[in-house]
Amino acid sequence: MVIKKKAKVKYLLHKGRRGVLRGIFSRTTVIVLLIILQLGFLFLTYAWMEQYRVWITILEGIFAIAIVLYLVNSEMDAISRMTWLILIMIAPLLGSLFLIYTKLDWGYRGLKQRISYLVDLSAPYLRDDEAILEVLKDNTSTTYHLVQYLERSRGNFPIYNNTRTTYFPTGETFFKRLKEELLLAQKYIFLEFFIIAEGQMWGEILSILEKKVKEGVEVRVLFDGMNELSTLSPDYAVRLQQLGIKAKSFLPISPFISTYYNYRDHRKIVVIDGDVSFTGGVNLADEYINEIDRFGHWKDAGLMLEGEATDSFLILFLQMWSITEKEVIIDPYLSKHIPSLPSDGYVIPYGDSPLDTDKIGENVYIDILNHAKNYVYIMTPYLILDSEMEHALRFAAERGVDIRIIMPGVPDKGIPYALAKTYYKALMTSGVKIYEYQPGFVHSKIFVSDNTKAVVGTINLDYRSLYHHFECATYLYRVSAIAEIVKDFKETQEKSVLVTQEQLKTRPWYQKLVGLLVRTIAPLL
Repeated sequence: MVIKKKAKVKYLLHKGRRGVLRGIFSRTTVIVLLIILQLGFLFLTYAWMEQYRVWITILEGIFAIAIVLYLVNSEMDAISRMTWLILIMIAPLLGSLFLIYTKLDWGYRGLKQRISYLVDLSAPYLRDDEAILEVLKDNTSTTYHLVQYLERSRGNFPIYNNTRTTYFPTGETFFKRLKEELLLAQKYIFLEFFIIAEGQMWGEILSILEKKVKEGVEVRVLFDGMNELSTLSPDYAVRLQQLGIKAKSFLPISPFISTYYNYRDHRKIVVIDGDVSFTGGVNLADEYINEIDRFGHWKDAGLMLEGEATDSFLILFLQMWSITEKEVIIDPYLSKHIPSLPSDGYVIPYGDSPLDTDKIGENVYIDILNHAKNYVYIMTPYLILDSEMEHALRFAAERGVDIRIIMPGVPDKGIPYALAKTYYKALMTSGVKIYEYQPGFVHSKIFVSDNTKAVVGTINLDYRSLYHHFECATYLYRVSAIAEIVKDFKETQEKSVLVTQEQLKTRPWYQKLVGLLVRTIAPLL
């Protein structure tokens, strides 16, 4: 009889405090409340100006016309423009003021300048291998041109070949391998996550981190500031620092200072010694490994890179970490990558920032759809599409490409779920097949096409990921892990039900109503 040694679990918060505000201060709840507060502030200002009603009426008309002209000539996608036009039509001055408020980004101009500066400093470390480019140029034009786009983008994301890829079809397999690699760390461990919640998963990892600190390994943890209201405590970074872990909260919540909800750090990155990196949909909380049951079975996915491509994730992490530092220090953390790992294909880790106009995450997805010959398989927890993405999905299906999307059968949020349903009919009419995962909630963010291309990362098919959050992913080309992704998709599809037009007609009336109403403000969600 073999008795397994129980894993050590570390807690920094008392049981009564762990996640006590999670239900009250969920991300959606906080965002909605702050939008209401901000609108209330604008309304009070508007009410105060009521005493000057005659002049205000004249100025209101001029102001609304100017705003409409701005919207018509802006670079916004068509749906976003329509949303703002509806708001301004309903409340000309109030809607216009809210638009200006969101566009001014009070409190974040310095952030934009700082990140731009850090990207420029990092650029010399991210250069394409000309030999790889020549091979791709000779073999295929579509991937070659995408590689050029990513390298020339604001982030300067190069292509690598000496990299081994391992795909994880569940949070449990991701977690198991992550712990193994953390225990092997000799120099440093860098973690950047959207969600950290105390429990079995984070407790085991924290115990390992504490152990590695005592061994002399440098450990850094960067988590999104929303955690201070939802899953952790405002002093959690200090608690980690007391263990010898360097820790930071990314953009703590500051109501009224800015439209903060546009700039959350949705990335999931682990870098170990510059040789190994992880990314994917998995956060550090118990639902991601099905230790607790929140929405049925939690289906997630992750990816591990070993070798040269880890450099890009290292630099993405250091850029975010260095926002509040005097300088970005990169050289000591770069690995020489000896011995060089054999590779059967190419990988491009990349990030996406809401602080520039280059929609890298969406552009990569659309490139896959536009160049697919046989199929594109997709897993996503949310489906809130702008006009460009909806058109790309429909056009690919209409030209005969087999487009399949697996969505959750059990949603984590009712409103986004009702909103997603409003896109089903048009997509299905064009030939897109939509499946819903019956055991529970799909949180994987996967694109895979023609057995040759795939993306695994943090980027959902919704406005938050495509426009408003910091994201990351890895583009895979002709690597062996793609076969595992296809296998995972097909196995997940077997546990899913194909949605039919008849089923859409029998949806509850209130779900249809909520979806239709919310769709008018979809870009703001």
